[in-house]
Amino acid sequence: MALIQTKCSENIATIAFDNYSKRNALSAALIAETIAALEQFKARSVRAVVLRSAANENIWSAGHDVSELPKADIDPLPYSDPLEELLRAVKAFPSPVIALVHGSVWGGACDLIMSCDLVFGDETCAFAITPAKIGLPYNVAGLLNFLSRVPLTIAKEMFFSADLISARRAEHVGIINELVPASDLEARVYALAKTIATRSPQAIRASKEAMRVLSEAVAINPGTYERLQGLRREVYFGRDYREGIRAFMEKRAAKF
Repeated sequence: MALIQTKCSENIATIAFDNYSKRNALSAALIAETIAALEQFKARSVRAVVLRSAANENIWSAGHDVSELPKADIDPLPYSDPLEELLRAVKAFPSPVIALVHGSVWGGACDLIMSCDLVFGDETCAFAITPAKIGLPYNVAGLLNFLSRVPLTIAKEMFFSADLISARRAEHVGIINELVPASDLEARVYALAKTIATRSPQAIRASKEAMRVLSEAVAINPGTYERLQGLRREVYFGRDYREGIRAFMEKRAAKF
């Protein structure tokens, strides 16, 4: 059974997550389908992609499928992790990827939102990045992804508290481009996509790639990078990560 729905009309593609039995968790299988869809739409030279959920449920996506994370002693978010591959695919897609968000967005799905070019949500949308709840050391690329989108103090609040940022506040701090009433959200997003589809695809492609490169252009020497990786290694070899994963699987609050 497919975990996503796709369609394409008037050079505008849609990818809709459709696995509500798992709260649209970003499993390796769902991610593989999403990346395959992006490749197909890339080959068709679509002018914009709308990323959304297939139905208006309370949760847009529960984030990384925690059951697929290693239990301990292995980097939980290596370069080859399916979620990391999806984030890179969205960023590298030549046309704008627009997130249409109804419901709450958790963990790795919040990172996915930060990777989209434009984000529009209604009053039900809310965003939380949750590694602190399970003792997971987030990778440097993911941290940079947030820092390129929101102010440093907001990124710190999100990573330190793991609490939800409300829809209104998400608009204020720049997580979403615009807060739109639920009744108007779909029309607003697809109207913008249609406008983008009338603009120069070559100019947009060049601008998107240039902004991606510039947003990631952070100078860091090898020694500093290794120190940061060492800090992460101490966490995923440590007690907190083991307890966090165990608590999540046992459906209880972690005791750090």
